[in-house]
Amino acid sequence: MKLLTALILTLVACTACSLAPEKPFTKDELYKTGIYTYFTVNDSPESVLSAINKDGEVVLDAKYRNRAVWIKILGKLEGLTIQVIDK
Repeated sequence: MKLLTALILTLVACTACSLAPEKPFTKDELYKTGIYTYFTVNDSPESVLSAINKDGEVVLDAKYRNRAVWIKILGKLEGLTIQVIDK
């Protein structure tokens, strides 16, 4: 329970710090991350890109080998960065 609370507080703090990227990201850049290859993601690539290009980040509910995970994608100047968090 403490871990969940800490995770939620961290996500809220990071959300307050995120900004929209200067250059919009493309589907090719999203596919290069490999999230649609290695994970089962419920959200479409279009909705993920829309959220990243609007807010600068997105947190996805996904599965990896029948294990529930969250995938946090940040849009940075260097490109998209991925962080996988166990539920």
